[in-house]
Parts: sequence; C-alpha cells; structure tokens
Amino acid sequence: MTKKPVKRVRLPYERRISLYSLLVALPGIVLSAVLVWLQPWPASTKLTVLFIGLLVWWLLAMALHEHTIRPLQTLANVIGALREEDYSFRARGAVPEDALGELSLEVNALADLLADRRVRAIEATALLRRVVEEIDVPLFAFDPDRRLKLVNPAGERLLQQPSVRLMGRSAEEVGLADCLAAENESLVSLQLSAPNARWLVRRSQFREKGVPHTLIVLSDVSRALREEERKAWQRLIRVLGHELNNSLTPIKSIAGSLSVRLSDTIRDPAQRHDFERGLEIIETRSASLNRFLQAYRQLAQMPPPVLRRSELRPLVERVAFLETRLPVTVIPGPDISLMLDPDQIEQMLINLVRNAVEAVLPAEPVPTPSNGHQPPCQKIPNPAVTIQWTIEEKAVVFVIEDNGPGLLNPANTFVPFYTTKPSGSGIGLALSRQIAEAHGGSIELSNRTEEGGCQVRAVLPRLREAARRFPAADAEIPQR
Repeated sequence: MTKKPVKRVRLPYERRISLYSLLVALPGIVLSAVLVWLQPWPASTKLTVLFIGLLVWWLLAMALHEHTIRPLQTLANVIGALREEDYSFRARGAVPEDALGELSLEVNALADLLADRRVRAIEATALLRRVVEEIDVPLFAFDPDRRLKLVNPAGERLLQQPSVRLMGRSAEEVGLADCLAAENESLVSLQLSAPNARWLVRRSQFREKGVPHTLIVLSDVSRALREEERKAWQRLIRVLGHELNNSLTPIKSIAGSLSVRLSDTIRDPAQRHDFERGLEIIETRSASLNRFLQAYRQLAQMPPPVLRRSELRPLVERVAFLETRLPVTVIPGPDISLMLDPDQIEQMLINLVRNAVEAVLPAEPVPTPSNGHQPPCQKIPNPAVTIQWTIEEKAVVFVIEDNGPGLLNPANTFVPFYTTKPSGSGIGLALSRQIAEAHGGSIELSNRTEEGGCQVRAVLPRLREAARRFPAADAEIPQR
C-alpha cells in the first residue's frame, strides 16, 4: 500500500513572526534568569527581576511583531482597495532608503498611476459618449445574439423610439435586420425612413469584456445621390438644349420665310392653305418646344440663394393670393423671420400650391393625336387646399394639404421630366426640392391616410443656420 503524503501544516505568517520574535530573545532571557537566580538576593527580589525581564521580553516581541505585521497589513489593504478600483488609500511610512518604505513608495506610485489612468479612462469614455450623442448619424451596436446594446440619439430619431424601449430588442424587432445582412459599404432602404431614402451601411467589429459586438453606422446618402442625379440631369438638359436650339432656330426662321413666299409661288388657294397650315404648325411647335426647353433650363441654371431676413406670414399670404383658380386656406402660424431667399422660396411655395390645386381640380382637355381630347379627371366634390407653417426645434415646417386623389407613384414624384398631368412639364417638384435643399432643408410628400389627398412638408432651417451654409451671403445678414 502506498502511503498518502503527509500534508504539512504551515503556521500563518503573523504567528511565525511572533514565534520568531520570542525565540530570538529566549537564550538571553534564560541566561539572565540563571544569573539572577545565582545572585544572593532574596527570593522575592529574584522573582520580581525575572518578572520584569519576562515582561520586557514580551513587550519587545510584541513591538517587533507590530512593526513587522502592521505595515504589511496596511499594504495589503491598499492593494485590495486598488483591486476594487478605490484609489483613495495610501500606504504610510513611504520614505526612501528604507526597505519597507521603498515598498510603500512603489505601492503609492502604483496607486497614483492607476488613479490617473482611471481619470483618463473616465474622461475618454465621457468624451466618446458625448461624441456618440452629438454625432448626427445613427449608431447601433449588436451583441452576438443580434440584440441591440447601444443606440445614440440619431438612432432613436430614426427608429422613432427612446433607447429604454429599444435596448435588448433584436435586429428584426427594431427593423435593422437588413443592415446586419448587407455587405459593408453597401446601400439599403429602410422602411422606417422616407420612401426614397438611401442609407450607406458601414459595419465593423469590436469587443466589450471579451464579447464580440457588431457596430452599425448608417449615413443618409439620399441627398448626395440626388445631387449627383441632378447634375446628370443638368448636363443632359444643357446638351439637349444646345443641340435642339441649334436646330429649332433655323426651322422656325425657314418656316416663317416660306410662309411669306407662298403667295408668290403657289396660286391654288386650297394648296396654299394646306402649305400655310403645315408651316404654321411647324413654326408653332418650334416655338412651343423652345419654351419647353427654356423651362427646363431653369432646373439646370438655378442660381445659389441670396439670403436675407424675411417675414413668413406676408410671404405665405402672397402665395395663397396668387392662386386664383381655387381659394387657398391659410392657417396662420407664429410670426417669425427666417434667413432665406424670398424669391426662390416664394417660387417653391407657388409650385407646391399649384400642384395641390391642380390635384383637386379637373384637368382641362388637351388635344391628343389618338382621340382629340384628354378626358378630364374625376371631379372632387369639395376641393380644398390649405397651407400652414409651424416651428420645430431647429426648423420651420411648411405644410400644404389637399383632398385630391393622392400620389399614384410616389417613387417618381421628384424625377425630372416625369409628370402625370396632361399639360405638365415635370420640373415643378424637382425645382422645388432643389430650392429647399439649397437652403439646407428638404421636401417630403405623403398620402393622407384618413382624410385622403396629399400632404407636402417643406422643412427649412431657422435663422442663421441656413446662412452658415452660404458664407457669401453673410454680408446681407444684419449683425446683432
């Protein structure tokens, strides 16, 4: 049979120090006791001297124990506090040229270093949290179970819910499953945003307490894409306008010259009438096509806005007064002045109001080659158009509503050349959005679900915010 190893019992460090302290002085105490006992003193005197010697021996041993154990206990408490991230404790007796003092100095230096690093970490965390809160792009962090662990205020606005209701929910529940499935640096459409909004997804990985997380950063690139699209349309319009004008001008001139010479060359009245009618059509259509191109050139040559402080109430009332086909109801909002280009904003509102009025009024018959007339739209029983403005935190919102049939194809509402009206040119909404975005704002169209019809929201930034986008206009801003 194998013997089990005997486990050695080791005395605690404190007891060993006490034992060693007593043993160090034991030979001297024994020798002193022998010498005292050999003295010709009375027994009571010998016992008193021996008692005093033993007491001094005990006191010195306890003093040695105290000076050895207490500093170590203090250092243990300081290190324990450091482990608990409490950096307010310091070791006593931290003096140089002393073994225990050098150890105390090093422990105190370590505590100072950890305290400084903790302060720096807290400041860096506070700065990161502040940056995440102030950054104007939605940020989301998901754990390996696709549960939401971080969302900034921009993300709350996108999801239209506070963070306390979003934290811990899955990507599918908050509507961001497509962002986790999409490739990095790819474009996605979110059901929570505007119908035509396009979001660039940036995805990266990080670890928190060793657990991998996925960071999703969304950037709204809709305006940038629209800007590129608008530049492409503008280049196309300039090229088409240049080429067509080069052809329309001589066609119109030749048609006019031939019309004058008909009476001298053709004697037959019926034949001359046919030629005159054909040349008149050529000349009229050339002029119409030229006017059509001139209208589209507005879209390609929109000047930058010239900002100046303008009152909204008279501007909106003037726009409503200019519409004579249908009374436009103005719902007064607060009196406020805004830094804007009043001519461009007035043109924008005129286009939006005109579209609303044309949506509720029957269309005028327009001749077509097929049947001669375009059938009018279904008549609205009580056509109504309203315009109002409200103030939000950093913007002024114009709201134009009608009770017409609503939008049939919302995806193409801002596409140049696209129109559902028989006599429309397809530039009104595109031009209006260009004006709004040049002022730092936006335009959104949506169908009214309960009342029926369409609602247009034109958002413009308040006061000097728009001016900062156009430094050249600062000369016209009155200084306070």
